[in-house]
Amino acid sequence: MQQRKINNRGVLFTFDMFDWDLNMYLILGKKYNFLIDTGLGSLCIEPVMEYIKNQSKPLFVINTHYHWDHIWGNSSLKNCSIIAHKLCRDMIEKEWEVMMRKNGRFCYGNAEICLPDIVFDAEIYFPDEQIRIIHTPGHTIDSISVLDEKDRILYAGDNIGDTMDDILPSLNCERDAYLCTLMKYKELDFDLCLSGHNGILQKDVLDVISSKI
Repeated sequence: MQQRKINNRGVLFTFDMFDWDLNMYLILGKKYNFLIDTGLGSLCIEPVMEYIKNQSKPLFVINTHYHWDHIWGNSSLKNCSIIAHKLCRDMIEKEWEVMMRKNGRFCYGNAEICLPDIVFDAEIYFPDEQIRIIHTPGHTIDSISVLDEKDRILYAGDNIGDTMDDILPSLNCERDAYLCTLMKYKELDFDLCLSGHNGILQKDVLDVISSKI
């Protein structure tokens, strides 16, 4: 596991146990901390909790979408509020057993179903923290992205492809919906772009993606 400090208040946790990388991102806010995605199970959560063990701030968990590699650590944080798009909660509940049956070999520690308890439609904003959570369909219809306005970082979930060679992600929504998401990203004010599996990218990666659609 690799742990990298990003700008002033972010920490990127990257797991490379298989032939692909998996990211989780921690934002250390003024009143709250925010953990984006929970990885493959309880053992993905341990280094995060170790990092913030001396902090008393409440932790909000954000699920960028319903896929198994981003939610299996939820149950290790069941005492925290978990934020997701309203479709994400429904899809986790519907697909949980299938995802466990097909991909259970990737489970890292314990994983039990734990549904988001704060759901939204278009956007949630934490003004004191300068954190925007936005519905951005693309990789999945329930995909959301997180903009840290203070650090000028966009966390785009799996709406960015896993590698630079495959920078266009697989899409499970209408192409036009993803094009709208890309346009929305370009209108946002940020410098760095993080994602579920890729590295630390500049905003101009959006132009590279647009050229491949």
